[in-house]
Amino acid sequence: MRAFTRTEAGSAGMLLAASAVALAWANSPWSASYEALWETHASVRAGAAELDLDLRHWVNDGLMGLFFFVIGLEVRREFSLGELTDRRRAVLPVVAALGGMAVPAVLYLALNPSGAAAGGWGVVIGTDTAFLLGTLALVGPEFSTQLRLFLLTLTVIDDIVAVSVIGVVYSDSLRVPPLLAAGCCLLVLAVLSRRGAWRASVYVVVVCALWLATEESGLHASIAGMAAGLLVAARAPRRQEVEGAASLFRAFRQSPMPGVGASAKAGLARAISVNERLQTALHPWTGFVVVPLFALANAGIDLRGGVLTDALTSPVTWGVVLGLSAGKPAGIAAGALGGARLGLGRLPQGVGPGQVLGGAALSGIGFTVSLLIVQLAFEDRALRDEATVGVLLAAVVSTLTGWVAFRLAAVLRGERTADLPRVLDRPVRTGTDHVRGPADAPLTLVEYGDFECPFCAKATGVARELRERFGDDLRYVFRHLPLPDVHPRAEAAARAAESAAAQDRFWEMHDLLFRHQDELEYEDLAGYAAELGLDVERFLRDLDDERTAARIRADVAGAEASGARGTPTFFVGDRRHTGPHDTESLAAALGSLRTTASG
Repeated sequence: MRAFTRTEAGSAGMLLAASAVALAWANSPWSASYEALWETHASVRAGAAELDLDLRHWVNDGLMGLFFFVIGLEVRREFSLGELTDRRRAVLPVVAALGGMAVPAVLYLALNPSGAAAGGWGVVIGTDTAFLLGTLALVGPEFSTQLRLFLLTLTVIDDIVAVSVIGVVYSDSLRVPPLLAAGCCLLVLAVLSRRGAWRASVYVVVVCALWLATEESGLHASIAGMAAGLLVAARAPRRQEVEGAASLFRAFRQSPMPGVGASAKAGLARAISVNERLQTALHPWTGFVVVPLFALANAGIDLRGGVLTDALTSPVTWGVVLGLSAGKPAGIAAGALGGARLGLGRLPQGVGPGQVLGGAALSGIGFTVSLLIVQLAFEDRALRDEATVGVLLAAVVSTLTGWVAFRLAAVLRGERTADLPRVLDRPVRTGTDHVRGPADAPLTLVEYGDFECPFCAKATGVARELRERFGDDLRYVFRHLPLPDVHPRAEAAARAAESAAAQDRFWEMHDLLFRHQDELEYEDLAGYAAELGLDVERFLRDLDDERTAARIRADVAGAEASGARGTPTFFVGDRRHTGPHDTESLAAALGSLRTTASG
């Protein structure tokens, strides 16, 4: 059950099941109970203040605010640590996303140019991120990490624009005092995040106050959720905080008392950003409770009495179907492939044009966002039902079209995976690579590392522990992958290691650099050379030699070709290790390699 609930396919399956239940219930002899349930009022009262909403509004305005808060957290993390940290990578997805919103809106308005129906153009601009990624897991390539990242980056832009449209176009008349209160809450969140407040409970209290103020202001709660999520910063774990948490847990192991345990728990929480902790806590609730409840509340259309017939002859229905299942793929494919052709950016490594078409087709699954806008855009019940039928039809058509596109891409173009390479591009060569352990050892562990990275193997002791465990059966290989965007002194440190290697002292310099990760300036490197007894003059010449730089570039090129994107990245034998890189996980992978080789 845990394995099922962790998968995106499982989340999409629950969403689909909830939709089927809603449709069956709404068309059953008990259909009156369906409407009666969602029209039931529930209120929260504190003194004279009262918030009274029916259950459908509690789901659409309350729980969906939580849904968009999680999306905002994801977006902020992408900008801070993910694909959007490099703005150049974002150009192509941004162009594709804008095309994927403009073309559907134009097609919808071509069929519904005026009247109340024209107000539904926003229904076709959104993509359901959860349903898209879940369906990709079901019908896409077996390995689709790179395509998934591309589509996720695209839907980030899509979500920002869709929520802005909801907030600006489909909100009620605005009330100024609550709006000012909401602005103050956003300011408090920004200050908390900037000051590095690490207790998640403080953020939760402010976000709840923000939701109440937004609800009272007339703005839709989705914009509050997205804005709040965007303001909660994400950051990589800091080495000193991780080591502090480890020491606190060692203290708890030695003295398992409640106070010591509480300190250890707080230390662990402090090491992980609030953004990522909130995502971890809220993702299961949004994926497996909030979104299915939303589908249950909004997908139930009574199709009897000619409703389905009217919908199938309605320009609103077909405007939605055409916009989502044709306009979305056309706009995204034109933006992505046309932008790549014009040199605006490159498709992600491992992703082919046919797979872009398949992903673009799946982006026509508007579902959650589209159904939410349906409820906001149409006051007329008939128009609302017709648009909802269109959203459901478009989800089916888009899924089938995506499945066909992926199959054709695999058969006609050989695009069977959309992932980074998983095989070591350049075999280990004893005379070229830096190797610790017997050259003919049966097991090989290759690390692509960065001397300024706080979590590379030497800093965490992983490589040392593995060599102690496997002895002469293991050879450990270190290759360079400096990340100058985040570690400005890493390339100079790599040059220092290679300059020491020219005097047969690579491993001594390797260990020294890792012991002094915070002291990697030019003068420091010269001092380390003197400490190791190297010919310092020769060391400094080699430090600036083009051959030294070329040696490091060769390792970086090999990392690129092997699918290594960050540090540390490990290869067990010639296969990239994709799980955790702690000692036990890598030992298990090496053990499996030994079993396979002996078998």
